[in-house]
Amino acid sequence: MADIYQEIVRIKSKGKAAAVATIISIKGSTPRETGSKMIIKNDGTIFGSIGGGNLEALVCQEALKAMEEKKSKVLHFDLTGEGPDEGESIETGMICGGDVDILIEPIFSEPTLYIFGAGHISLYLSKIGKMVGFRVVVVDDREMFSNRERFPEADEIYTEDFEVVINKLKPVKPYYIVIVTRGHRYDQEILEWALGTDARYIGMIGSRTKNKAVFSNLRKKGIDSNLMEKVHAPIGLNIGAKTPEEIAVSIIAEIIQVKMEKEPVQKKNWKV
Repeated sequence: MADIYQEIVRIKSKGKAAAVATIISIKGSTPRETGSKMIIKNDGTIFGSIGGGNLEALVCQEALKAMEEKKSKVLHFDLTGEGPDEGESIETGMICGGDVDILIEPIFSEPTLYIFGAGHISLYLSKIGKMVGFRVVVVDDREMFSNRERFPEADEIYTEDFEVVINKLKPVKPYYIVIVTRGHRYDQEILEWALGTDARYIGMIGSRTKNKAVFSNLRKKGIDSNLMEKVHAPIGLNIGAKTPEEIAVSIIAEIIQVKMEKEPVQKKNWKV
C-alpha cells in the first residue's frame, strides 16, 4: 500500500492530474477487499488494482469525469449479474457474486507558477509564491542566476535557452505565467508561446513603451489582438511598488486575485 501513497506524492510533486479509487464497502464475493486502491492518471493509465476487468474500465471512465468536475463521488457496482435490488447500481458484466462501493477522489495538484527570468524580482516571486501554496518553476538561460543556491525553494529549475524550455514544457492546469526576463526579445518569444497556452494568468513586466513595442511586433506576426487583452501589463496590482520585494508582492497579489476569480481592484486603463 505504501507504493500507492508514494505514487500520489510523486504525482502531486510533478503537478500532474489523477484520481484515487478506493473500495470502501463490499458485500458477498468481490475480486478485492475493502481498502484496495488504484490510481487513475489523466492519460488513462493506472497504478495498482481494485479487481481488474470491466470494473476497472468503468472506474477509469468515472475517474476521468471526476477529474474534470473536480468532485469526489461514491459509485455502487453490481457484480452479481442480476441487477440491483434497490438504489442505483452500475452493471459491470462481471459475475463474482457480490456488490462493491468505490470512492473516487481527484488528486488536486498545487497550482504552478512559471517564472521566466531569474533576476532580483524573481528571487522574491519564488519565495512568496512558495509561501502561498504554488509549485514554483524558474526558467533562465544563465547558470549564474538560475541555480539551486539562489532558488532553494523552487520545485523545478531550468537552465537552458528559453526556446528549448518552452518547446518541452507541458504545463498541467492550473498554472500561471510571469515573464520577467532581461530583454525585449526574450519577453516577446515567451509571450508569444504563453498566448497559445491555457494559463490562467499571464503577466509581463516592463515599461509602457517596451510593452507597446512587444505587442506591436506580435500583431505584425499575426497574433490576435484579443488574445493580448488577457496579458497583465503593466504587471501587478497598483500599490506603488518600487523595490524588487514590493514588486513581487504586487505580482503575487494580482495572481491570487485571478486565482480566486475576484473582480480586479483596479483595471488597467491604458491601451498598447
